[in-house]
Amino acid sequence: MPLHPQTVRFLDVLASWTALPPGTEPTIEEMRDRIGAAFPAVRRELPHVRDVAFPGPGGPVPVRVYRPAPPERGALPAIVYLHGGGWVLGGVDDVDALCRELAAGTGCAVLNVGYRLAPEHPFPAAVDDAWAVVASAAREPGRWGVRPGAVAVAGDSAGGNLAAVVALLARDRGVRLVHQLLVYPVTDTAMDTPSWRRYATGYGLDAATLARFMALYRGGADPSDPRLAPLRAPDLAGAAPATVITAECDILRDEAEAYARRLAAAGVPVELRRYDGVVHAFFLLPEIFDAGAEAMDFAVRRLRAAVGERTREGAGHGRRTV
Repeated sequence: MPLHPQTVRFLDVLASWTALPPGTEPTIEEMRDRIGAAFPAVRRELPHVRDVAFPGPGGPVPVRVYRPAPPERGALPAIVYLHGGGWVLGGVDDVDALCRELAAGTGCAVLNVGYRLAPEHPFPAAVDDAWAVVASAAREPGRWGVRPGAVAVAGDSAGGNLAAVVALLARDRGVRLVHQLLVYPVTDTAMDTPSWRRYATGYGLDAATLARFMALYRGGADPSDPRLAPLRAPDLAGAAPATVITAECDILRDEAEAYARRLAAAGVPVELRRYDGVVHAFFLLPEIFDAGAEAMDFAVRRLRAAVGERTREGAGHGRRTV
């Protein structure tokens, strides 16, 4: 499919915003300073939003909790959300607008996790923080005002990687999750798929940048460790039911779709939807991409169904591929 006109405009703006003198590369600090400006958004008002410091394995983990109803209305199903940014960039503020929309749309509490970042905190720090919050939500629901047995995990890009990893850890450690929402997740360390080659430069998420981030995050860890590369897990049976969303013009497309196929082959209920003509990050930018709004609507309906809520009418228009 050709690039959607909205994608062309987005890439033009992104190219001007990230332009650097030839031969230069931004520092991690410069990239962290810039990332917030990349996601301007109108933020929905909610009845209850609070920031907490969860006692994680490496120190306090920032968690922003969103509720579409006041706490006195009782326990709600919960979605633990893990932001993207290549395990190096980003934080709770960068997916604040998204988490507000998820809370309002699904009727769930959303726990937005500010896990530790590389290179200061390489693998498995992010996994450990993500798991600690998910395990607490599932095992200590009263702490969060969460309905017992109604916890889902979600994430985009590197956060999708963490969500997939946490879903496997939950299976292995006896924690039941009702769903995993994986939005263009990193699922492997090989970086050798056709989509990696086809969309390596000029489509928003450059292959060289993600390879740099992966090296910073991985450190000296075994690249086949399933906590880094869930696609390499020997068995995916028994993982939580899944929704996988991909973008056609994204280096991560093939490995994300391969993961969805492996889940399905292992007997895990999964629906994969690819959105044509768009690039990485479209899900976070519904103000720019109509497909982003459609994908959010699809994700909301899938999550509402998973937690037992009544679903809204109206399907998105992405391509069904599983």
